[in-house]
Amino acid sequence: MGSVVADTHSIVWFLHGEARLSETARSAMRACVRNGDPIFVASISLVELTYLVEKRRLPASALKMLRVALTGSSFGFRLAPLDLLVADTLPQVRRDEVPDLPDRVIAATALALKLPLVTCDGRIRASGIQTIW
Repeated sequence: MGSVVADTHSIVWFLHGEARLSETARSAMRACVRNGDPIFVASISLVELTYLVEKRRLPASALKMLRVALTGSSFGFRLAPLDLLVADTLPQVRRDEVPDLPDRVIAATALALKLPLVTCDGRIRASGIQTIW
């Protein structure tokens, strides 16, 4: 299958082994780890996760686990920067279809990298972007 980009919730659910992650999504992410293909994490996901921890919507352990996954080679996670390519790709993710800016940046990251996006977000999935769920 190859690499994927995973959105913030998919990353957290995968790392915590939560049942909310669909079996298709879990299988795709496990295949990446097994085959040595990176699971890309949009840099804005790290920022978004920090924000969700600060608002106490997620435990601090979620942020710690992501940091460990990004620095440990056994997880296969790689940070994808918010760079000029992603910024130039952002208009392809229409604001009327995906109104939340972090979600648009994550989707634009997947488009810029030409990879499917692991997401349960219905708006992103309905927008025509290649997704796995």
